[in-house]
Parts: sequence; C-alpha cells; structure tokens
Amino acid sequence: MLGAEGLAGVFRVAHPVIARLDARDRAMFVRLASGARRGASSQRIWTGLTHLGGATVTIALSLGCLLSGKAVWADGGRSALITLVVSHLLVQLIKRSVGRPRPSEGIEAAALIAAPDRFSFPSGHAAAIASVALGMGQAFPDWSPLLGMLAVLVGFSRVALGVHYPGDVLVGQALAVLSAWLLGSL
Repeated sequence: MLGAEGLAGVFRVAHPVIARLDARDRAMFVRLASGARRGASSQRIWTGLTHLGGATVTIALSLGCLLSGKAVWADGGRSALITLVVSHLLVQLIKRSVGRPRPSEGIEAAALIAAPDRFSFPSGHAAAIASVALGMGQAFPDWSPLLGMLAVLVGFSRVALGVHYPGDVLVGQALAVLSAWLLGSL
C-alpha cells in the first residue's frame, strides 16, 4: 500500500515519469477542487451528480433496462450491465494493487462526502457511469452525447467533492472504454 507520497513512492526509482504525473495530478486536484467548492448549493449539485455513478443507481438502471421487456432497452441494459461488471472488476483489481490514498489522506484536502473506501486510484464511480453511458449509448446512439456529458460531470464531481484526483477519474473512465471495447460494445 502507498503512503502519503502516492504513486511516486512506488515508482520513484524505476519510473520518474510516474512521479511527475503524480505531482501534476495532485496540483491539478488542488486547483480544480478549490474552484468547484463555492457554496452549499454547488456542493449539493456535485453530491447529487456523484450519486449517479454509485453502485445503487448504475446497477438499478442497467437491470431496469434489461428487465423492461422492450428489446432495445434490454439490449442497452445488457450491454451496460456487462460493461459495468467487467470495468468494476478491473477497477477493484487495480485499486487494491496500487492502494493510492484518497486526497483527504494523501495531501490532507478535506473530502466533502464520505469516501466509499480508502483507495483513490482508479475511480469506481467514474468507471461505473461511463460503463452505463457506453452501454446505453450503443442502444440509443442519439443519446450518446448527453450520456457522455453526464459521465464527464459525474467524474468531475468526484474531484470537486475531494474524493479523487483527476487522474483517478480519467483512468476509471478509460477502464470503462477498455471494457466496452473488449466486450465488443464499441
């Protein structure tokens, strides 16, 4: 597991590029998170958005579509659910292997919501909502831009609320894309 030095501590000798990326990720977090924390109303908006990437919403939406009885909805739900499962397995494997601490532990930035676990990299919420967006986007191509924007906003909410670094979100979303591609959904 990683200490407060983050990813750089693991790869310090062998990979100085990782150390630079980690430092930039932390600096970007400080800029983005502080800029997004303007008042109680913005915190409520980010909190509402962030829950759209949680397990309850993403699984319920996928299963609801799958069990809807309508072929196109069921196809989208099936694709979303399978992509969600594969991306979640990848997220958990990487998260437990790397063990990057959350920003509230790594750089002592206060989180505005409770973190689901103690590890930051990669973001499971970002992977989950991107998985559902990709699956549903296959079934409803006209909705793809809106679903993609929702996935981006949910990902940003994780940074704004102080529970993820920007790189965590990008890698989580990339794992959803990789999962969809591996499953032939893209």
